[in-house]
Amino acid sequence: MPKRCVWWLCMWVFLSFPAWAQQAYVQGIVTDSVQNPLVGASVTLREAPLSTQTNARGQFKLSLQPGKAYALTFSYIGYESATREVTLLPNETRFLRVELLAGASQLETVEIKARKPNDTRSQVSITRLDPRLTQTLPSPFQEFNKILLTLPGVTNNNELSSSYSVRGGSYDENLVYVNGIEVYRPFLTVTGQQEGLSFVNPDLVEDVTFSSGGWQPRLGDKLSSVLDIQYRTPTKFAASVSGGLTGGSVHAEGTSANGRMGFLLGARHKNAAYVLNSLEVEGDYRPTFNDVQTFLTYDLSSREHRATGSAPKTQISFLGNIARNNYQVRPETRETTFGTLSAPLRLLVGYDGQELMRYTTWQGGLRLQHEFNSAFRSELIWSGLYSQEREYRDLEAGYRFCDVMPAPGVSPFNRCSGERGVGTRYDYSRNRLRAAIQNIEGRLAWQASRKSEFSAGFKVGQEEIEDVLQEYAFQDSADYVFNLSSLNSSQTLASTRLQGFVQHQWALDSLQTLTYGVRLHYWSVNQQLSFSPRVQYARQFASLPDWSFKVAGGLYVQSPLYRELRDPQGNLHRGVQNQESWHFIAGTEYRFQKWGRPFKLTTEAYYKYLPSVIPYELDNMRIRYLPLNPATAYALGFDVRVNGEFVKGEESWFSLGILRTREDISGDSTVALNKETGKRETTGPKGYIRRPTDQFLNLGVYFQDHLPNNPTLRMYLNMAFSTGLPFGPPGELNFRSIFPGPLYKRIDIGFSKLITLAGTPEANGVGLKSLWLSLEVLNLIAANNVISYNYIKDFNNTTYAVPNYLTGRLVNLRFIAKF
Repeated sequence: MPKRCVWWLCMWVFLSFPAWAQQAYVQGIVTDSVQNPLVGASVTLREAPLSTQTNARGQFKLSLQPGKAYALTFSYIGYESATREVTLLPNETRFLRVELLAGASQLETVEIKARKPNDTRSQVSITRLDPRLTQTLPSPFQEFNKILLTLPGVTNNNELSSSYSVRGGSYDENLVYVNGIEVYRPFLTVTGQQEGLSFVNPDLVEDVTFSSGGWQPRLGDKLSSVLDIQYRTPTKFAASVSGGLTGGSVHAEGTSANGRMGFLLGARHKNAAYVLNSLEVEGDYRPTFNDVQTFLTYDLSSREHRATGSAPKTQISFLGNIARNNYQVRPETRETTFGTLSAPLRLLVGYDGQELMRYTTWQGGLRLQHEFNSAFRSELIWSGLYSQEREYRDLEAGYRFCDVMPAPGVSPFNRCSGERGVGTRYDYSRNRLRAAIQNIEGRLAWQASRKSEFSAGFKVGQEEIEDVLQEYAFQDSADYVFNLSSLNSSQTLASTRLQGFVQHQWALDSLQTLTYGVRLHYWSVNQQLSFSPRVQYARQFASLPDWSFKVAGGLYVQSPLYRELRDPQGNLHRGVQNQESWHFIAGTEYRFQKWGRPFKLTTEAYYKYLPSVIPYELDNMRIRYLPLNPATAYALGFDVRVNGEFVKGEESWFSLGILRTREDISGDSTVALNKETGKRETTGPKGYIRRPTDQFLNLGVYFQDHLPNNPTLRMYLNMAFSTGLPFGPPGELNFRSIFPGPLYKRIDIGFSKLITLAGTPEANGVGLKSLWLSLEVLNLIAANNVISYNYIKDFNNTTYAVPNYLTGRLVNLRFIAKF
């Protein structure tokens, strides 16, 4: 038997060997009758003096001896207790979902459930995700944002990027908050292989809330979406180490001896060389991305208050992050075959030179929270960002463009049989950017009554940008230089930004919730003051207790940051007006039981009217804005998502999004062929055309499964399917979105084994609690997905679009050790 086969057989026996552990676990979630998590519910054992409480997500976990029968009692003030009996096998982890019914004397508490911040029934386009799923999701770099791509209306046809588009918006239209602090993406970065790690560290996350439109006034100013992340406040020491062929991470958390201070600390390393070596461009890839992140909390409450065990009355927290991304590549050769089966074409490229890109970013924030009384709360937030970005490029590419002999048995089969073009392209750049941003924000929340809550806030920010661009490129074919372009500019931008909001959330009765308010935004550069009214209404009917109906509408404003003001020639246009988007959304949420397990069906129809947007083009995965060509646009669509326990104890979901988005750009013209002269002529404006993010169909699947008699052996499936994006040559406004790209299809699958060690963590000498091992197959179907095109001319001056393909099939090994 080959040595490799023996090795794999031994590894499988090792993973499946049940004698590693003689411990068993029971875990689960405790909810009320409408599936809202109950925080602090008691879980006790009748047979032993052992108990625990549910966390902020309503989850619990207990370690039990296998082979014994246990009766678990679940209780919560105002709810009827429930009992579950379990008998566990060695090494088994049993998942329970317990639903507690409200007691007769507490029925009126249903009046305030619609005002819970995490209750999706009272908010439009809100999805809550279990952060643990992001750690096991099969993906090239274990990016947190990849879990979002399985949601309806969220797309990204590039597994190398952490960015995403929501309901037809651009990749720069998404808000991200971590514990109330806004975080930013790099300014110069290309949306692809040069990207580093996204800000969010999955090891530190406690709660995830995502809004794809129609969000409340308190959540800020952008056009497309809000990702609201909460890092956890630790209560005891814990740590983890994870790793794989593409990098790894470590994290530790704990509290001080007196319990007043808690800390989270995480460090990540990503090395994309293994993944990038599967691209069609062969070369020496040296991409390394690192970051260190911390979240510290300190309870300033009095000793008497802490003795009650209540939440902190006064707390200060600090979020800090240092990220350094280095991308260096020395490409050598490329070979791309495209065209049709009967007339294939091939592009052969030889490279000389290198690309070097460095992004270093410091982000941080201080947050002071104080509760004056049970009805009045306040918080003060300071946040800052400092970023230094460098892009150096000296690259010469000699190319040969030819026909390929497609007939087997005919020489030269599958080799170049005729030249269509030869030439050289040279690219040079020395781009440098420095960005400094700081904000200070104050917020107040007043619980006027059990049915009414007011909140307001005001934010002041200062921004300083220094940008130096030095680029030139040209092509040389048959001693004729063409496509000569140069860019040499130096820009500075200093500005002040003012933002504020007022919001009222009103429970009209036990079945209706109305949320309305307004935001204001002022930017000193374009001196435009914008008001954004927004309203949400949620309704349930006593005759349909499993259904909820929601509508929302409002104006969402996004003023330019920096890149939106810069045209392709590097000039700044300070008078560009704010982008605006009117959201109109109607949806339903249906919760039901199937096979004795809970499910939820969410459907939404939306229409977004954008009276003012700044169009952009994707130039080989780089976003370049066109501030001199303002546009009017719209997006309409329909999203469906069903999630639940298709396999008992495992949450999975299926998502479907249908989208149509169009834009009318000023300055473009229709190009037609004059039959009499044989020349192309421009006529009137083109009208509405496809936006760069227009995808008619988007399907996302996340599915989990385990062996019926051994839940420690699991399978994870992540699937994405989208119709093609529109493409056109960059810099050619009249040929924008002129042809459709191919379908995007990708399946990632993972198989894992969870080993829980026997006895106490101290018994093994290193404090190891569990070890999770996974074998992943990325791009299982080996799909040749296209991310962009290069445009090549032959000897007859005919232009061909040469596709740039993404990564092929890869195998990845990963582990997570928890202490």
